[in-house]
Amino acid sequence: MSIYTISFLVAKKPKTKQSDVMERGRTDLRSLFPFLLQANEDSQESLTSFPRRDTMGSFLPDSSSYELLAVIGRGLDNLMTVNLARYRPTGEHVAIRRIDLESCTNDMVTYLQGELHVSKLFHHPSILPYKSVFIAENELWVITPFMAYGSARDLICTHFTDGMSELTIAYILLGMLKALEYIHHMGYVHRSVKASHVLISADGQVCMSGLRSIFSLIRHGQRAKVVHDFPQYSVNVLPWLSPEVLQQNLQGYDSRSDIYSLGITACELANGHVPFKDMPATQMLLEKLNGTVPCLLDTTTIPPEELSMKPSRSGADSGICEGPGAGGVRHSNGEPSSSSGGHPYNRTFSPQFHAFVELCLQRDPEKRPSATSLVGHPFFKQIKRRPSEALPELLRPVSPITSFESSQPQDSPSGLASLESGLSHLEVDDWDF
Repeated sequence: MSIYTISFLVAKKPKTKQSDVMERGRTDLRSLFPFLLQANEDSQESLTSFPRRDTMGSFLPDSSSYELLAVIGRGLDNLMTVNLARYRPTGEHVAIRRIDLESCTNDMVTYLQGELHVSKLFHHPSILPYKSVFIAENELWVITPFMAYGSARDLICTHFTDGMSELTIAYILLGMLKALEYIHHMGYVHRSVKASHVLISADGQVCMSGLRSIFSLIRHGQRAKVVHDFPQYSVNVLPWLSPEVLQQNLQGYDSRSDIYSLGITACELANGHVPFKDMPATQMLLEKLNGTVPCLLDTTTIPPEELSMKPSRSGADSGICEGPGAGGVRHSNGEPSSSSGGHPYNRTFSPQFHAFVELCLQRDPEKRPSATSLVGHPFFKQIKRRPSEALPELLRPVSPITSFESSQPQDSPSGLASLESGLSHLEVDDWDF
């Protein structure tokens, strides 16, 4: 174990320094994000010729063009407010992240600069687009589409507490892999892959977010082979990080660390909880370094005597495999059993799904496949339709949050109350969008 690891694991977010705030007050806030000036000028020209483009600059960089409807979350030590809003020129819903720049530390500003620079470079259907970014008074406004199903983590917490069906997971993981394939091709490591950074739109589009921790392998025009940087503000993402990222040794890590995080996310989606989540940071580190491998919880990994007991997670909280089980009634494709006491894990995921997770969670990063290779894995052969056709059906009885609009006027008090009620279950603090 690296002598630096423990200090990294227990690191806290830096507090706002009074000197930083005073210095910020004397600075033209737009000078902190100089590329926004050019982006805003370009957006005025692009609106005429490409009014429906899903890239930065397709929405007006003017706060008066947006009607703020409801606060749906906060973050960044309460420096960020997330609003649901209506874009006045078209009437469509968007999410607006408003960040108080005058109260941000210099480190936070640098952090945001890196995120926005990357978002300007990335254009891919599986990565959440930033429709517009601009400064309104003392706030940085980031405009993104409103993802009406919320995050995959929201869906687990509210509707699929024992995990999703295998087919649903296949659609979500394929969308994540396509995003990671693009990110890695562009020379970046995501470093924050988890279910709360997977957003699903009303029409079933799967988008990756969470670009704040992303790191470029390109240095002085050359692509570096490994990274030695530990992701800032990473305390909440530790269970998903690979052993080599946590270890922080001279060997470093590369894009294959994201593949390990994808495997942890697959377990999160299937089991309804995150492996290693309840462990102290040092114990989690030791477990990962010693090669402890999380698994999918089903009839092949849980002993039959546990499956016959009352439903309880006491033996499965860690999501760690304890050896194959034998016998028992098996249910294909991860569908929960409605008989045999109704144990939520009395089900059987396909061998292809188990094999996929095992590949992702190899202790040795050299043995993990690339995102490009995993897109062709046999696990995804069960996908027969486009996500936009399949996911809304697979997510039933969940409906997108905008479904209230057909029966309630949006601007009426009862309509807004219905909207806020629908939004109340979302953990938008963790969306990082």
